[in-house]
Amino acid sequence: MATGKITKRTLDALQSGGVTGFLWDDDLKGFGAKIGSSGSASYVLQYRMGGREAKTRRHTIGRHGSPWTPATARAEAERLLLLVGQGVDPVEADKQRRREAVDLAFSNYADRFGSSCKGSGWKTLVQRSLRLHVKPVLRDKPLPTITRADIVSIFDRMPEEQQANRRNVFAVLRRLFKWAISRGDLPASPMEGMETPAAVKARERWLNDEELARVWIAAPQCHRCFGPIVRLLIATGQRREEVGRISWDELDRDDRMWRLPGNRAKNGEPNSVPLNDLAVAELDAIARGDKWPKRGRVFATSTGHIFTAYSKGAAKLDKLVSEDGGDPVPHWRLHDLRRTLATGFQRLGVRFEVTEAVLNHVGASRSGVAGIYQRHDWKDEKREAMKAWNDHIVSAVLALRSKGVPRLA
Repeated sequence: MATGKITKRTLDALQSGGVTGFLWDDDLKGFGAKIGSSGSASYVLQYRMGGREAKTRRHTIGRHGSPWTPATARAEAERLLLLVGQGVDPVEADKQRRREAVDLAFSNYADRFGSSCKGSGWKTLVQRSLRLHVKPVLRDKPLPTITRADIVSIFDRMPEEQQANRRNVFAVLRRLFKWAISRGDLPASPMEGMETPAAVKARERWLNDEELARVWIAAPQCHRCFGPIVRLLIATGQRREEVGRISWDELDRDDRMWRLPGNRAKNGEPNSVPLNDLAVAELDAIARGDKWPKRGRVFATSTGHIFTAYSKGAAKLDKLVSEDGGDPVPHWRLHDLRRTLATGFQRLGVRFEVTEAVLNHVGASRSGVAGIYQRHDWKDEKREAMKAWNDHIVSAVLALRSKGVPRLA
């Protein structure tokens, strides 16, 4: 093992002489230079974390050349030896820096978290919340360096009136940091001790029979995907994303059943939805007959993509309804159609357990002990309820037409 003062002069001499191997500095213990067979040189530091019994470790400072010269490499070796004296391993510290710069950079980490989420509804919410509200603030900041002040700055940028959205983003971030802790990437969450944003008052809007009939009649005059989606939302009471992303392989015309897989349901639970006459008629119209395709999206745009223009479709539908000659309809949303079915079931005398089964809602009747031991699927009862709801919609449409409301299609 050669020793000597590491200077530019000694390095030049070793390189020009074709010498290979290590030169260890005789002033600074553990500081050395490695000369390769090609004549290249790099600076290293050799050290032990502990006493003589500890294993020797070697850390590469860098290749000879800007910025590493004998002087700058020596200064770096002195800095690293101070860390060793404080119990910090330079090799592990370097690995952590590299990991934080890539694997734990928030933007990359958020993408991995989003991909790990189950259920299309939750996954969509997670990815949208992170893309629109979180990534623009945290960007590539290493996960372990994110503080509560960073989290607060995310909510400070969000409009005060977006209370529901603030709660969604809070829930997404809380789950992300919990996931990071479970993987050992964080010791604790920077959100610990933060108060959840105030709850938004639950919506109570549901459509009465006349409003429902007017929407049903106007829907086909909208986009070729949006109109049938609205009618299936009315007929089945399922969620917008579940209906909008439905595929033919989930549907069975002979059994008149839609089997929604758990990975597409908002709560991750599969659901069997009986198809009443109105739902079957809509699907027959899309398939152009009673022979439904075996695969593919039911609602595909002209480019083959999933339909997403809900805001534009809703605006067109509102305009059509406002011009049909009836009284003004108070503001409503597509999700209110789900509440409308639940309210309609109650009016029709449908059992609460059946309503929850149809809506795939894990409420009182499907939680706790009841959820564990009560395994009845309510299939027959759901069919009866959906048939009764079908007849109720038909009656509402016929009643509206009999009133002679002008300009109805």
